[in-house]
Amino acid sequence: MKIEIDDKKLIDSIVKEVVDQLKPLIGNNDSNVNESMTVEEVAKYLKVTKSFVYEKIHKREIPFYKVGRFPRFSKKHIDLWKFNPYHP
Repeated sequence: MKIEIDDKKLIDSIVKEVVDQLKPLIGNNDSNVNESMTVEEVAKYLKVTKSFVYEKIHKREIPFYKVGRFPRFSKKHIDLWKFNPYHP
């Protein structure tokens, strides 16, 4: 099957969208990829409330680890979770 698209702007926009979606999955050399985040930082990053994040922690629906009694999040794992929040 061969598909031909003549509109260069359409192709560029599709490519940009695909690249933006794949960046977190591929990984890059940013030093903040493995950054540890607090509940407040994750809530701000995901543009949700802190109570939403705590609910996801309680139900173990979001990847987290604990430092003492405080939950922490790896930015890399949160980026992956954003694209497939229902994957165990």
